[in-house]
Amino acid sequence: METIAELVLKSGFANLTWGTLVMFIVAGTLIYLAITKGYEPLLLIPIGFGTLLANLPLGDMGSYGQGVMNFIYRSGIKTQLLPPVIFMGVGVLTDFRPLLGRPLTFLLGAAAQLGIFSAALGAAYIFGFTYQEAAAIGIIGGADGPTSIYLATLLAPHLLGPIAVAAYSYMSLVPIIQPPIIKWLTTQKERAIDMPQTKPVSKTAVIIFPIATGILASLAIPSCAPLIGMLMFGNLLRECGVTERLKKTAGSALIDIVTIFLGLAVGATMDSEHFLTVQTIQILLMGLVAFSFSTAGGVIFAKFINLFLAKDKKINPCIGAAGVSAVPMAARVVQKFVSDHTNGEVNPLMQAMGPNVAGVIGSAVAAGVFLALLG
Repeated sequence: METIAELVLKSGFANLTWGTLVMFIVAGTLIYLAITKGYEPLLLIPIGFGTLLANLPLGDMGSYGQGVMNFIYRSGIKTQLLPPVIFMGVGVLTDFRPLLGRPLTFLLGAAAQLGIFSAALGAAYIFGFTYQEAAAIGIIGGADGPTSIYLATLLAPHLLGPIAVAAYSYMSLVPIIQPPIIKWLTTQKERAIDMPQTKPVSKTAVIIFPIATGILASLAIPSCAPLIGMLMFGNLLRECGVTERLKKTAGSALIDIVTIFLGLAVGATMDSEHFLTVQTIQILLMGLVAFSFSTAGGVIFAKFINLFLAKDKKINPCIGAAGVSAVPMAARVVQKFVSDHTNGEVNPLMQAMGPNVAGVIGSAVAAGVFLALLG
């Protein structure tokens, strides 16, 4: 009987706390949303299950422990290896032609980073976060998970779990968050603006673009080179036409493998001790502020640009909301919103892809600016 009693006392059941039980609910919620709602399943499933593993008493499966998750965390995230590799895969999957065909939309992608800096200021001056922590929180407004993880790892690694969850949660909630903001900021007449299709882009242009952008952005903001450089390398693999095997690997098997390890390791940072804090609530709140301000920034700046354009050249301001870099979901949300409000007569999907892909570059550059100033 003593042996059985000793085994029971050394089991995980005897070491469960209210905190671990709460985290089981959090993990279950993430998995539930991924499976039943289809919200970012490729990321929320690994993050949710990583959270479960981290909160198994005596299991030593947390990123801050000594087990295998700690090894993945130290070798893949602390070294800043995995986020840039994901950026390479994103580059393979991203078509910059809509942006090159209408370069003006690049400004919308830049304007949609408004939420990043607004939330960073709010986090610092309202909630008292340090400047480094505030910057890592603000980048949630870019709606870019790998960038959020990359910056949090460098500036506020102790906040990585809640920042990653906030970033991916709000990315998955784009169809819910953005339409009310777009509707509030635009008139029916503006939603009905039917933009012409973008101009054809030459093969030479799509090859030169990643090379030139990678060089110029990295020279201007050197600290953004790991993200922009890998993004543009991946895009060059896509567009050059002579590296089909590399393109296929980077855009499928490699990005899938890295996503699995990144998601599990990030989820494993969410043990009850590090996640169940007042700071987590504050981060989730500021993340929502960041995302909302970014959406509004893109729309308002599109309306501002229209003040200077001829009547037949005006842009549909709704596409400014796609400047957040949740590719291609934000563009699809804009497309559906406009189509629903015009009875299907206006469908600006390709027009919205311009600011959408520009947002990927914009959020990476914003992260580089924070690193240059605060790193």
